Amino acid sequence: MPPKQKAQTRSGALEYCVSGEGGPTLVLLNGAGVQLEGWRPLYPAIESLGTVFAYNRFGIGGSDPPRTRQTGAVIVSALHELLGYAGLAPPYILVGHSLGGLYANLFARLHPAEVAGCVLLDATHPADQAMLREHEAQLLRALGRQFPLPQQLFRRNVHSELKWLGETVAQAEGAGRFPAVPLVVVTGGKPPPRWLMPPEALRRRRSHQQALARLSPRGEQWVARGSGHFPQLSEPQLVLEALGRVAARALRPAPAPAC
Repeated sequence: MPPKQKAQTRSGALEYCVSGEGGPTLVLLNGAGVQLEGWRPLYPAIESLGTVFAYNRFGIGGSDPPRTRQTGAVIVSALHELLGYAGLAPPYILVGHSLGGLYANLFARLHPAEVAGCVLLDATHPADQAMLREHEAQLLRALGRQFPLPQQLFRRNVHSELKWLGETVAQAEGAGRFPAVPLVVVTGGKPPPRWLMPPEALRRRRSHQQALARLSPRGEQWVARGSGHFPQLSEPQLVLEALGRVAARALRPAPAPAC
């Protein structure tokens, strides 16, 4: 991956990396507790699509610990400020995994004129909040299995973001409409273990994934049949194809509405 840099925002220093060239810029939003290295399987191929920006939110990697409550609006504001400091002008293609997908959803609603497209990878739907809060301990166990790192490296970030999840959901529901941009929702096809997600919760989550694809009239859902919650790790080529499709469609004008 490209070398990391740091920029000082009003809320603290954030760690990020930029590579590739051209636009629109692909903005990668990690899931809770996941460092930007979680996108490694997409590199260097993703750089052929344009400029690529990845970063660590407060409390992750080399970014400063959070100084205030980590609601979605706070996180989106810090990201928007960081993109400006990095010299990356819109339009953006937002790429959000897990909880990062909820932040991408909110960003697109708050800054619709700056968003050219969106790819959501097994993303969090607003209605998933009860399940996430209830299963925080199981989420930490799952992250520990996926990334062999001490839990203290991501526990604080996960807790601080889930703590304000209800407010983040309210902010997303109270924001403007999701823009009519190209959208691909990539859903992991492999069911998680029952200790992480009971069958009824899995049924609801799959329904929520379909609902995410309906956020935009230009949205579609892809099922990554060989993947669980991390399609960017298990099926990076499929994710790259989704990114390429959205990038290509973002360059074309939206179809005129039917009379």
